[in-house]
Amino acid sequence: MHSEHEFYMMEALKEAALAIDHDDVPIGAIVVHAGKIIGRAHNQVELLKDPTAHAEMIAITQAASTVNPKELNEATLYSTLEPCIMCSGAAVLARFKIIFYGAADPKAGGCGSVFDLVDDQRLNHQIKVVHGLFAEESKALLQSFFKKLR
Repeated sequence: MHSEHEFYMMEALKEAALAIDHDDVPIGAIVVHAGKIIGRAHNQVELLKDPTAHAEMIAITQAASTVNPKELNEATLYSTLEPCIMCSGAAVLARFKIIFYGAADPKAGGCGSVFDLVDDQRLNHQIKVVHGLFAEESKALLQSFFKKLR
């Protein structure tokens, strides 16, 4: 039996796989509030020709339009890859309670790998981070995508 966190991360992995259909990097994100998915997305940078169309950004926008944005302080963000500094910054501004992510991003991670924006005490909000949930599956999806590009 899977925990609720595993269930939501599997949903994020399903989202990530959808990005491959339009040649976007396979990253998926889910926002959960009060046990309900209120935002879900996959990377759409190539599809929308928009460098800000990361899975997390789109999922956050959906979530904020579903509930009062002030309620996001009780929400959880699930991402298959460690959020970058843009997405980490948006998560701080949304005031998420917790972030779960799969694979670490040693080149652009904003949740501890390169930067630790979500725990920066100079900011007005910090977010608890749990990393490594389905990390191997997340990493394998990314590696398979990039291997096909070469």
